[in-house]
Amino acid sequence: MLHPIESRTTLPVAAAQVLERRHGVRPQPQPPGGPAGAPAGEDNPWHTGAACRRDEVGLFFAPSKEPTAARLSREEQAKQVCARCPVLLECREHALAQPEPYGVWGGLTAAERRVVLARRRRRDTELREAARATEAARRRIAG
Repeated sequence: MLHPIESRTTLPVAAAQVLERRHGVRPQPQPPGGPAGAPAGEDNPWHTGAACRRDEVGLFFAPSKEPTAARLSREEQAKQVCARCPVLLECREHALAQPEPYGVWGGLTAAERRVVLARRRRRDTELREAARATEAARRRIAG
């Protein structure tokens, strides 16, 4: 069975709800603001405190053939929800690690996440090359 977002035929759902469905986690209701100070763990996954759990789910994932102006407006509204979320960084890192191909996660759109991932790959490549050059210089000096 396809994931709800991958099938693109189901109603859009918020990021935290996608995680619930994917991992079978059913978080308990949280007080307003969520458990911002609570440590994440198996009994308390990071997304239990996500702000998107309390907002309109249609903000975070695009309907098919959405006009550009409507998409930009919807994404801006979703980012405003993300901006007040206590688990913004955890959500963003999850979306970058997966990588999540659709929706607004951690305050970033899919296109913005692709840019972040490309920059990270470039930085990692540059660091590896610099480390190799440093090691080669050490060998020349030592040898």
